[in-house]
Amino acid sequence: MAVLVTVATKNGSTGEIARVIADALTERGVPAVVRSPEQVDDVSSFDGVVLGSAVYAGHWLPEAMALVDRGSGAWVGRRVWLFSSGPVGDRARWLTRKMSADPVDLPRVRAATGAVEHRMFGGKIDPKTLPVAQRVALSLFRGMRGDFRDWNAIRGWSAGIADALHHTSAR
Repeated sequence: MAVLVTVATKNGSTGEIARVIADALTERGVPAVVRSPEQVDDVSSFDGVVLGSAVYAGHWLPEAMALVDRGSGAWVGRRVWLFSSGPVGDRARWLTRKMSADPVDLPRVRAATGAVEHRMFGGKIDPKTLPVAQRVALSLFRGMRGDFRDWNAIRGWSAGIADALHHTSAR
């Protein structure tokens, strides 16, 4: 049993989530490999796929959407879990709640992959990784700087995936 963890990331923080997911799966006896969507030609050699993307302006990144389209028939018969990362800031604030909404592309991704579920995780904004114009804009929203990823929730979700795969393979 092997799982592919493939994630589109813009500044690297969603890629860090992918590595934690892969480590958590492997620790629970489910070997996992991490590849960027551009490195994936075929998913048919994997028993399961964890597919994710950073979300910008309500959309998954183009690299993840291109993989969804390339995978077409190969998704059939494979267990697929989806995640998005992106909301930053205090979850009680209106803008953060708006960022926590499902990505616009999610119905299309679910239909193409037959995904088991989708999970939204908090994101991270490090002003040092942003272009000058985005840093200036971010200065208006000081509460959005920082790391809002919940590592315990990410590991817990990954453990649930491992358990589901073990349960399926035991049949």
